[in-house]
Amino acid sequence: MLEIVFYILSAITLGTAFLTVFSKNAIHSAIYLVICFFSLAGHYLMFNAQFLAIVHIIVYAGAIMVLLLFTLMLMNLDHEDETSKPLLAKFAAVFSAGILGLVLIAALRKAQPENIEYVNSGVDYQSIKVLGKVLLNEYQVPFEFASILLLVSMIGAVLISKKEEKI
Repeated sequence: MLEIVFYILSAITLGTAFLTVFSKNAIHSAIYLVICFFSLAGHYLMFNAQFLAIVHIIVYAGAIMVLLLFTLMLMNLDHEDETSKPLLAKFAAVFSAGILGLVLIAALRKAQPENIEYVNSGVDYQSIKVLGKVLLNEYQVPFEFASILLLVSMIGAVLISKKEEKI
């Protein structure tokens, strides 16, 4: 039974992820992304990580998607005003994506499974207290980088959306 639920959630996740990327309408892409977030929360529930699933729904499907939708609406993406990108920019984008893919493949090939010794130690690693200590002690720098990245992306979207005054 769990295997069937896993395959259904995986199909929904992959389908909505592809629809997010290949959809022509930005608002539809955002809606597909919300569905993808909910199906990922279903995967977290299958891993018996209820807190992580709820936080995932609240943070990503709630806060981040509202921010993204407001940014999309601020940008006012009209297809009439959009100019075609030069061939060099398209080539640079494909080249960068290829390099990123190669780096990810190399990282996954060198990755080793972690030795899990804490299973029988009696410590509850799913509690919120332990999660908060780990997040704000061991992973404080990546946590702060993520917040700065979100702030910079929001400021960048607002600056891009501003109309230039014609003289």
